[in-house]
Amino acid sequence: MTRVAAVDCGTNSIRLLVADADPATGELVDLDRRMTIVRLGQGVDRTGRLAPEALQRTFAACREYAGIIKEHGAERLRFVATSASRDAENRDEFVRGVLDILGVEPEVISGDQEAAFSFTGATKELTGRDHLPKPYLVVDIGGGSTEFVVGDDRVRAARSVDIGCVRMTERHLVRDGAVSDPPSAEQIAAMRADIEAALDLAEQTVPLREARTLVGLAGSVTTVSAIAQELPAYDSQAIHHSRVSHDRVREITEWLLRSTHAERAAVPSMHPGRVDVIGAGALVLLSIMERIGAQEVVVSEHDILDGIAWSVA
Repeated sequence: MTRVAAVDCGTNSIRLLVADADPATGELVDLDRRMTIVRLGQGVDRTGRLAPEALQRTFAACREYAGIIKEHGAERLRFVATSASRDAENRDEFVRGVLDILGVEPEVISGDQEAAFSFTGATKELTGRDHLPKPYLVVDIGGGSTEFVVGDDRVRAARSVDIGCVRMTERHLVRDGAVSDPPSAEQIAAMRADIEAALDLAEQTVPLREARTLVGLAGSVTTVSAIAQELPAYDSQAIHHSRVSHDRVREITEWLLRSTHAERAAVPSMHPGRVDVIGAGALVLLSIMERIGAQEVVVSEHDILDGIAWSVA
């Protein structure tokens, strides 16, 4: 076993995994897995820069994670940064802050690298399950971007497109500095058109419709699963490898897009940091399912974070 630590810093959240990895058996044993909503991508789509307050929230989470990594005695650490820090003009400020706190430089990876990590993390434990036919389409709906990966035992094709839940919310659902509560039909239609255009782009590279199993990752998808199961609280064990039908995803998406902030916040499994962006994330998922004719999505709690950990091990 090798004790490793992996940090995934995205547009909406920063996550930590400390685990014991055994490459010989393919076993990854969690010691600590946690997530903090920091909204690093706040305003990046509009300004092209990381906001000072977003950087401070992110650095505070890094200081907390540094203590946890030290406590567990991880031998190796890899810090991967994704969409927001790729897009920002002042990403050097972000890199210096992380280096000072954690002692490693964040790797601002490409969308293709992000997709490969997501595929490994999501599918490594699915191998050999005959009831989940290959090829898989792994879809990682993040805050700034969504990654599409088609593969069986390895990645065949991958593409990252800019239709994350935060980016779609800020681009289409914000009026006068506040998220519409609820959004208008015109706002939803504009967002849907943007998503469809991005799916056209993804299909130029990735044969989305060849997939026989759709695997969905990240907070928008796992939250939809929690709502579908009517969980009294967010429960990773109940969510991991759950299946949500197309009809149920459609019902939930339609409700999220016509609900108010207060109604969404009252959902017991809803993280406070997702209340304003979950509608956009659910619409991305629904649009993908409709595009490829998927009757259900297999939900995975294991994703890019697990892929990063395996890359270190």
